[in-house]
Amino acid sequence: MDVYEYITNRRKSCPLHFTLIDPDKQTPERAAEMAAKAKEYGSDAIMVGGSHAATIEFLDQCIQKIKEKTDIPVILFPSSHAGVSKYADAIFFMSLFNSRSPQYIVGEQMKGAVLVRDFGLEPLPMVYLIVESGTMTAAAYSSDVQPIPRNKPEFAVGYSLEAKYFGMKFTYLEAGSGAQETVPGEMIAAVKKTVGDMLVIVGGGIRDPGTAIEKIKAGADIIVTGTIAEDDNDKFADIIRAVKNVK
Repeated sequence: MDVYEYITNRRKSCPLHFTLIDPDKQTPERAAEMAAKAKEYGSDAIMVGGSHAATIEFLDQCIQKIKEKTDIPVILFPSSHAGVSKYADAIFFMSLFNSRSPQYIVGEQMKGAVLVRDFGLEPLPMVYLIVESGTMTAAAYSSDVQPIPRNKPEFAVGYSLEAKYFGMKFTYLEAGSGAQETVPGEMIAAVKKTVGDMLVIVGGGIRDPGTAIEKIKAGADIIVTGTIAEDDNDKFADIIRAVKNVK
């Protein structure tokens, strides 16, 4: 499967929803159940990863179980090179531009690049940007990030344009798991206006259909939810259906 082609083709008809599953937070069997529900509700892909790298054996088991239950793409969302598994379909090969540590801008990527090649994973080049969200999230804490101020969309625009010129295909604006505030619509709109055909992903703190619709209308191409998939099946389903029905 060409995952990038799959994503871009589906985006032509409607906005997309991706479900984020953290292999550290549930058993492989539970992860597979969540993935099956996500597909049933209309989610377009499963992202697997978290702020702490699971052991490779546990990660492999998680992905294998997910693929037994669903045929939608499984995309790695790694926090380090230890989050690379040969059983996935693709990997968000991402750089955290607003980290203060070279480890998360180029270091882990250097370590993981050979694995991506040797495992035959499809790399999906992406800039990952963590936005101020009213609390210190695990992603921000573990990656030594200087979050983008909510009232400074021009910073996100600059980073995203830089990524586009580097040849990246995705910009991910992330408030983080457990965020008190979501990525501002003004920031999403400014980034999308600037990057054009680059796909804009938005996640973090999206807990209801109205918020998801707001982000899509601001310019998001893809909405990611994770925590709500673990906690509330009905609300999770409502969010996915709302995203898919935005015109």
